[in-house]
Amino acid sequence: MPAHPAPLLLVRYRLALGDGESGESRALRLACEQTSELSPDLVPASAQPFLGRVLSVESAESGAALATIALPAEAARGDLAQLLVLLYGNASLQPGVRVESIEWPAEVLAQYPGPAFGISGLRELAGVRGRRALLCGAAKPLGLSSSQLADRVEALARGGADLIKDDHGISNPPSSPFAERVARCQEAVHRANQATGGSSLYVPNLAGPAAGWAGRIERLREVGCRAALVAPLALGLESVREIAASSSLALLAHPALAGSFFAADRPSQGIAPEILLGDLFRLAGCDAVIYPHQGGRFPFPAARSAALSEHLRGPLGHLRPAFPVPAGGIASERVPALLQELGPDTIFLIGSALYGEPDLERATAQVAAVLREKPR
Repeated sequence: MPAHPAPLLLVRYRLALGDGESGESRALRLACEQTSELSPDLVPASAQPFLGRVLSVESAESGAALATIALPAEAARGDLAQLLVLLYGNASLQPGVRVESIEWPAEVLAQYPGPAFGISGLRELAGVRGRRALLCGAAKPLGLSSSQLADRVEALARGGADLIKDDHGISNPPSSPFAERVARCQEAVHRANQATGGSSLYVPNLAGPAAGWAGRIERLREVGCRAALVAPLALGLESVREIAASSSLALLAHPALAGSFFAADRPSQGIAPEILLGDLFRLAGCDAVIYPHQGGRFPFPAARSAALSEHLRGPLGHLRPAFPVPAGGIASERVPALLQELGPDTIFLIGSALYGEPDLERATAQVAAVLREKPR
């Protein structure tokens, strides 16, 4: 039998089993479905090297199995969109299939440049000297004018936020059109930095039709923006990778749509957060990744949060480490404890908690002061 094309992705799937179904038969069907879409006996000899192979199957909790399947990385050939299809394309249409972990061959990782800035580069862009956590504020809500949003951006910058991002729901609305908004908000950050001696970064939302991306990126260059917010699942992983490679912008990733991959009430379905938001977003070139931290508005297990942070910051071939950005309803008073838990290589995104205070600049300064304190 012909040898497998090298390299191989070793993917660990959690499989929910039907009545009387064995883990081995379910795993074999999945391996075929994700590659040939034919039973092995119908695959011609020349195509056999591209057929998924079941390497091991073990029992998990009652009615479930863990299967390790070898998938031919050559089926994707450095294409992130096709890689996602290889990992979970047809499997997403079946109940009870979840990608739990991946062993990444060095040859595969070498095909992706990854984050252009990473943790150290993003700190440098934000003018942060020393190893400390960063604070990110948000310009919101949707419906305000460009001038109103710029006022809020300036208050956040004067208060010491290292980054101020657009709310991900603000793209090009009539109340704050993209070109006008980014100019006014960038001017507001510049004005605040001049007044305080700070180096806050404005991070506008880079959304909209693909045909206009080049023009929007050029607009960011014109007004002096150095970073942008992207939603990789909405824009597409390959599109984000192209933006990371060609724009000279640091990219902050938003997890919009990601919950459909790892909803808390469907633990046996989807892609584990540390694989989707950690590995795949990092392969796409994201320098920092927002995720819902436990205790906020969105259910997210503490163990998954820890695993996600580890995947973003830990070794992944030659790729630079990326910042984890816990968010989703973090109260200001929780920041000291979260800082102890997550460490200095973290960006804390705080939105509503700051707007709930009577003085936005002062509320921001109080949180920023906590992050600037030297550890005892």
